[in-house]
Amino acid sequence: MSEPRINDRIRVPEVRLVGPNGEQVGIVRVEDALRLAAEADLDLVEVAPMAKPPVAKLMDFGKFKYEAAMKAREARKNQVNTVIKEIKLRPKIDPHDYGTKKGHVERFLKGGDKVKVTIMFRGREQSRPELGFRLLQRLAEDVIELGTVESAPKQDGRNMVMVLAPTKKKSEAKAEQRRARSAAATEGAADAPVDAPVDAPVEGADAPVEEQQSPETAQ
Repeated sequence: MSEPRINDRIRVPEVRLVGPNGEQVGIVRVEDALRLAAEADLDLVEVAPMAKPPVAKLMDFGKFKYEAAMKAREARKNQVNTVIKEIKLRPKIDPHDYGTKKGHVERFLKGGDKVKVTIMFRGREQSRPELGFRLLQRLAEDVIELGTVESAPKQDGRNMVMVLAPTKKKSEAKAEQRRARSAAATEGAADAPVDAPVDAPVEGADAPVEEQQSPETAQ
């Protein structure tokens, strides 16, 4: 988007002028609007060029551009791209593997990501789609506190697919993770051991005592 016309670049006979605090000044000649801008040490900025007459506002254009850039930067920073993770299961998965896969799903959902769960059928398993359906239902119930079923289980060729969506937005999940890391760092600093002060040695306490000779030995 091109920048708006400002000051001498505004080539219209008159404008609907808006003051720096948003007050409506009215329709004035562009020369008068430029004079008011110069007196206030501000810029005359055309904010609605298609209006009849165009709307112009008195403002600090440099400050306006800076604030707009900062807002755009903050918006990009908070923008979160949706990521879909995928987990693949077999219809007759053993309990240990199921627990591992479920842990991955929980971790993805906690991180604010969607999860595509795929049941892979092989050979005769293709004639038993109910096995995959029940497994997907079980998984959805096991993670119900973290995610909801966005796309119900459906057959896709030899596979059956279900999509889970996190209950929390990714931005919220990331904010919670940052808070948790900050709290953990603070707690770790508070629990750090403090070196005990070393007692200073008492002067002469450990000094060797000279053996005194008796008069007989000295002779």
